[in-house]
Amino acid sequence: MNDSVTLILSYLSSANFLRAAGMTLALTVCSMLLGMLIGLIVALLQERRNRLVRALVMLYLWLFRGTPVLLQIIFIFNVLPNFGILLSGFTSGVIALALNEGAYMAEIYRSGLQSVGARQRTAGYALGMRGWQVMRYVVLPQAMKVVIPPTGNQFMGMLKNSALVSVIAVEELLLVADQTASANFRYLESLTAAAVYYLIMTTLFMLIQQLIEQRFKTQRSQEAPRSWSQRFLRMTRA
Repeated sequence: MNDSVTLILSYLSSANFLRAAGMTLALTVCSMLLGMLIGLIVALLQERRNRLVRALVMLYLWLFRGTPVLLQIIFIFNVLPNFGILLSGFTSGVIALALNEGAYMAEIYRSGLQSVGARQRTAGYALGMRGWQVMRYVVLPQAMKVVIPPTGNQFMGMLKNSALVSVIAVEELLLVADQTASANFRYLESLTAAAVYYLIMTTLFMLIQQLIEQRFKTQRSQEAPRSWSQRFLRMTRA
């Protein structure tokens, strides 16, 4: 037992595991941020009435929500080189994870945008705001309270999905743990060390989410006494 604990602690402080944990964190953050950007763009495009744009959006959602993310990772890494597009394993993983995540984030953003009533948008237009100003100052601030909690859950889901890029030889945490265990058959110790790293990163994401939610609530409560018309006037004068 003491031997197992000692080995787990040695794995936790080893350079290989630290580097692999950093790779997992980089994959998660890069893929999630890019996925959030893609999701926001897609959600805004869904607001448009152009049939061609809406058809393209639906095609994207249908394709990336209807196929496994593992297939998407392998496809980007193995098929794109046939068209002269050579990408590293890390880049291929980030693109695949981000495109897949963007399809789900688009639905989260869309639900947030639809939670803002049409009357508030109309009030913004009545005050002389342009379309992008209504979206920036009226719709998005209110949609955030709907978007933040599921976005935090998506971050933690992305952390676990990042292990899938091991199939294209990206040395993330799970791959390194498995390779280490294969060398000495000490699966309990190596996988326990990997689990500890995953739990640490998950806890970190949870704390960041709570801080963002608390800050948003505080900001909202400070602005609550102002009427909508006062807020709109103040923002248009800025």
